[in-house]
Amino acid sequence: MKIYNVILGNINTSDEWKKKLENCDIDYIFLDQWTAQKSRFLGKGVSGEEYPIALTRHSQIVDGDIIDFDESAGKAVILKIELSPVLVIDLGGIRNNTPEDIIRISVELGHAIGNQHWPAVVKGTKVYVPLTVDKKVMLSVMETHHIEGISFEFEKGIDVIPYLAPHEIRRLFGGAGHESHSHHHH
Repeated sequence: MKIYNVILGNINTSDEWKKKLENCDIDYIFLDQWTAQKSRFLGKGVSGEEYPIALTRHSQIVDGDIIDFDESAGKAVILKIELSPVLVIDLGGIRNNTPEDIIRISVELGHAIGNQHWPAVVKGTKVYVPLTVDKKVMLSVMETHHIEGISFEFEKGIDVIPYLAPHEIRRLFGGAGHESHSHHHH
């Protein structure tokens, strides 16, 4: 059985690959955000075929990665990542406030997010929070706390990836929707 351990290219970022794959029969492997953080897993294509994948450690799978291409057979295998949306909170509006206001607003936001046990990544003036509960619940929490000077919106998970380092991507998407966010009572 063949083991797939190399990313050949990416259909989303390479015009050359788009052209090569125009008339190919493509088997897509749809990955949830949990599996997409792994370097070793058994992928199952839409065709039902299984693909043992063992990439080098610390490899970061990107939506559209090509793991197999057989030009003579006109076939390819492409990884598709289905990432959840991310709540992006922008604190840029408070950067000219007094230091005391910045601290107060930051602590209020930290309390609102922390009280919900939501993981978060801070990058510059933005706080990225993965969708771990219904959007309406997250919006309700943000609106209830009504923290002055900040703005927030949901963005597609795939759209925030370019702004994040691999360890930050794992923090946002690695455990979302899995047991890592369940409450444990001791």
